[in-house]
Amino acid sequence: QVSLVESGGGLVQAGGSLRLSCAASARTFATYAMGWFRQSLGKDREFVAAINWSGGNTDYADSVKGRFTISRDNAKKTVYLQMNSLKPEETGVYYCAADTSPGVPFPPTTDYAYDYWGPGTQVTVSS
Repeated sequence: QVSLVESGGGLVQAGGSLRLSCAASARTFATYAMGWFRQSLGKDREFVAAINWSGGNTDYADSVKGRFTISRDNAKKTVYLQMNSLKPEETGVYYCAADTSPGVPFPPTTDYAYDYWGPGTQVTVSS
């Protein structure tokens, strides 16, 4: 069983920054790929960023490349999402997710590849 808890969401003005964290309870966290997804009101959940087990490979949605950075600290069992230059359309609930297939070299970008999800954290970007 894997428990994930996101934090760091909040209200920020357009152009501002937030850093999201996702703390995991899993003993074998260091073998998991981790992803961040976003769901805005009335829209489907969409991929934002992902990182493989070692942190050596990352992937991003085209819309966030150059502005968002995903990272992880395996000793702390935590994954982060640094979000800069935020836009109002990026308002939504941000979820972290774990792909518990061990040692996947390239992190998945589709939500069905992930086994466990956190409850989400709300990010609101005002214009």
